[in-house]
Amino acid sequence: MKTTHIPIKATGRFSQLICDYLDKNKKLEQFYNNFPNIESFKDQIQRKKISYSRQHRNILVNVLKDQYNGINVTEEVKNQLELIGKENTFTVTTGHQLCLMTGPLYFIYKIISTINLCKQLKEKYPESNFVPIYWMASEDHDFDEINSFQFKNKYFTWKKDYNGAVGQLSLNNLEKVLDDFESILDNKIESTDIKNLIKKSYRKAKNLAEATFLMVNELFGKSGLLVIEPHNKKLKTQFVPYIKDELLNQKNYSEVIKQTELLKNIYDKNYSSQVNPRIINLFYLTKKNRFRIEKIDKDFTLIDTEKKFSKKEILELLHKNPERFSPNVILRPLYQEVILPNICYIGGAGEIAYWLQLKKMFDRNNVLFPSLLLRNSVLLYSEKQKNKTLKLNLNVTDLFLNREKLINQKIQQLSKINLDLSFLKKKLKKQFIFLKDLSDKTDKSFIGAVRAQEKKQINGIDKLEKRLHKAQKRVYKDELNRLTHLHDQLFPNDQLQERNFNFFTFYHEIGHKMIPILLNTLNPLTTNFTLIKY
Repeated sequence: MKTTHIPIKATGRFSQLICDYLDKNKKLEQFYNNFPNIESFKDQIQRKKISYSRQHRNILVNVLKDQYNGINVTEEVKNQLELIGKENTFTVTTGHQLCLMTGPLYFIYKIISTINLCKQLKEKYPESNFVPIYWMASEDHDFDEINSFQFKNKYFTWKKDYNGAVGQLSLNNLEKVLDDFESILDNKIESTDIKNLIKKSYRKAKNLAEATFLMVNELFGKSGLLVIEPHNKKLKTQFVPYIKDELLNQKNYSEVIKQTELLKNIYDKNYSSQVNPRIINLFYLTKKNRFRIEKIDKDFTLIDTEKKFSKKEILELLHKNPERFSPNVILRPLYQEVILPNICYIGGAGEIAYWLQLKKMFDRNNVLFPSLLLRNSVLLYSEKQKNKTLKLNLNVTDLFLNREKLINQKIQQLSKINLDLSFLKKKLKKQFIFLKDLSDKTDKSFIGAVRAQEKKQINGIDKLEKRLHKAQKRVYKDELNRLTHLHDQLFPNDQLQERNFNFFTFYHEIGHKMIPILLNTLNPLTTNFTLIKY
């Protein structure tokens, strides 16, 4: 087992926003609270201790114990359920959709980052306790985003028509997908382990939330991870004042808009909004559907239905059945931070980007904004893949280039001909600068013809350059095919491996050592991308 690291920025696979955040760019400072280094958590702990009430903690403890009731739990989970009731206990949270069979590999890295940060915090602040939390996004409704997974080079898709909160989705027609998946597994002990995990979760559960809860508990119970199902009446009761405010005052919309505009004005004029707030950032849940709430005239309307509520009716409904009111992507972070003694949220690059739009909204609601930590990212590769890389006269880090650039770089390496014609284009541009100047001094009407000729000449060189590359691709076809095949193994669809392959793809190769290896290797507070040879 060999581990190497490269800076996140050097991978070329992360946005400039994330690179600037990791570099602590001063233009971004006002958009978050306490950059996540080990020392900054002291302030975060103190502020959360003051703001998080005993009442909220008691409700959280009771709900968690109810949700774990009847589930086979480890001693580590039992200890965490007791610790969560203490006033010196804080949480570190990650959240994720209920993807089938845990979905993309990075889901595992999110959880491991969360567990490992808690360990580091305990070492630094031994007087406090830190509990890792996986927040199930059980109220999401985009079934098409979670209904498939990739095992090696095969996709498995669960086909079903459903429009409600995915957590309540019945598993009554999932058997065929599970059977198809298990049918391609071999007789290795790792295959048996995978089948046993499925037996203890998906084949046992009644709905998707329960299946995900059981699967994650089986994988990480010994590491002390707690899973929380936020679709809960007692938890939503704590959030009632914020839901009421959203319905009646609708001020969160403007706060997010203000912060988004500030990001454009202060950080980057070309900043692109990651999430777009609505006037009312709530859904209404029924057993089979999830309806957006809008205020039309004086009534609160469920969009795509004829159902309307007066102000009095919707407030009565809120107090009677708060669990039916579901926060959207804007309010979900606020809900999380209200009900948990949380000091840090760990997410992917896209999540960190949209959290950076939310601090003004948190300030308006007098809720402490958590530290934001980018999860660990990993490239797993085998000894065989390393040897293939060496035979191609490359380093594994070279493979982070996008495929077209990598192929062109390889052609340049192999070819005895200089295929880079940029020097010709530079010479041409100098010549056309002379012609433009000459036209300006003699007859300005010629400037259009000069520019057209310049464009034609540059385009001609571009076309020649492409034809030369194409010809060299034919010459080195075999080697480039080997390179493309290797790149597709490690960067499928020219994307990071962690965004495509499922956890079981590598568990099948590495076995039960996989999670301990990741737990022992990954440092959540690093700004590096980790490469692990297994």
